[in-house]
Amino acid sequence: MSTTAAPAPEAVIPSGPASPMGRLELRVAVRGQRSVAAHQYHQGALRVLRPHYLDDSGQVCYVVVNPGGAYLGADLFVLDIEVQDGADLLLTTQSATKVYRTPGSYAEQRMAVRLGEGARLELMPDQLIAYREASYRQHTHITVRPTSSLVMAEVVTPGWSPDGAAFRYEEVRLRTSIRVEGPDGIRLLALDNLLVRPPAGDVTGLGFMEGFSHVGSLLVVDPRVDQALADDLHALAQDHDPRTGISLTRTASGTTGLVLRALSNSTGELNNLLAACTSLLRKRWHGQEPLNLRKH
Repeated sequence: MSTTAAPAPEAVIPSGPASPMGRLELRVAVRGQRSVAAHQYHQGALRVLRPHYLDDSGQVCYVVVNPGGAYLGADLFVLDIEVQDGADLLLTTQSATKVYRTPGSYAEQRMAVRLGEGARLELMPDQLIAYREASYRQHTHITVRPTSSLVMAEVVTPGWSPDGAAFRYEEVRLRTSIRVEGPDGIRLLALDNLLVRPPAGDVTGLGFMEGFSHVGSLLVVDPRVDQALADDLHALAQDHDPRTGISLTRTASGTTGLVLRALSNSTGELNNLLAACTSLLRKRWHGQEPLNLRKH
């Protein structure tokens, strides 16, 4: 039986559209030498493809699919992911998340994630593309244990518009909270809030997007995170084009977080940078080769 506890009361996902367009529940546990799905449920416009294994590490890979192809106004998608003690999950998407016009109300995704002791999650979705007159909110609430390992990547890009201008979407709001459940209770480790609201001002200007149109993020939580790792990732980023900054979170119950933020005008450049960083972590911590998801 899993020892993973439920999220703290303050981590309750905020209210919004009441009827989910899609719901996905996935619980991963260890069976023998592999991680497998102990519970799987989907409803509406969310599901996962059959599991596969990219190497002999026992890490299971699931691909999330949205058969509808895009998020529209007032759409709500809810995901509940649990990785039990010692289990190892790589979760990705089949293609980019596209947010089209959302007249009347925003599109929203809510995700709750729980990691057990020694559990590992690599969350590697394709890019989020916000098109003209789109408004999107994403709330991700993560609870880890002191020995959990989390690597989470995200790229946000503006979609094509008829007049060729960038930043025609209304709003993109990504809010991620991470809490550590340790012997001294549940403590907030990090709260990452990214808000891009183009109609409110020139988001490409100095002090915000610095003339760039695309933003990438890498979030790492692991007891092995320290200043030396931050320095190594900073040195690695110097070999890539995006403008990059790295910061460490506080330490709670013996584990620490690292946040990398990168700016670019190219999805490919950001993906290359994030892939290089995750490859370093996979090799150093788990002896694994770089990811090759073979989607195309």
